[in-house]
Amino acid sequence: MNRADNIFLIGPMGAGKSTIGRHLAEMLHKEFQDSDHEIEARTGASIPLIFEIEGESGFRERESSVIDELTHKSNLVLATGGGVILKEANRKILRERGVIVYLHAPLDALLQRTRRDRHRPLLQTADRRRTFEEILKIREPIYHQTADIVVETAHRSPLSVAREITRKLEALQTNENAAT
Repeated sequence: MNRADNIFLIGPMGAGKSTIGRHLAEMLHKEFQDSDHEIEARTGASIPLIFEIEGESGFRERESSVIDELTHKSNLVLATGGGVILKEANRKILRERGVIVYLHAPLDALLQRTRRDRHRPLLQTADRRRTFEEILKIREPIYHQTADIVVETAHRSPLSVAREITRKLEALQTNENAAT
């Protein structure tokens, strides 16, 4: 399997991984999958319910298992959960099996996009801004270290972001071919 066969989208909640991923998969004629949706389909339970029953650590174990399985596929665009990068084993799998695209958005954009969302367990708190700040403080450096490509998503349509990713993927492939 060529690493460029698969594209893995990482980034925080609200960055647009699922929406942009669908557009990207369509543009590149690849299969689209969302790891959170796959976890829900396999368990028959919502992410909030899994968090409630098993805690975040139980959810992360399920997530790692699904990531390991899905990334063995070819011709895939995979939207990952925002915390997938917290485990080094997940980062290693993603690096080895595909090109990693970090979808970045500033805090205010993330807050705006998730303001009505009651499906994200980590944001069910009185001070969503503070919670997001704490999450980003830990994850932001890891997203940057893990990514092959970084794309800004704020104030842009999902289709325009998908087009930019396609251009950057082509440039990355050209550079990798020139290096070999």
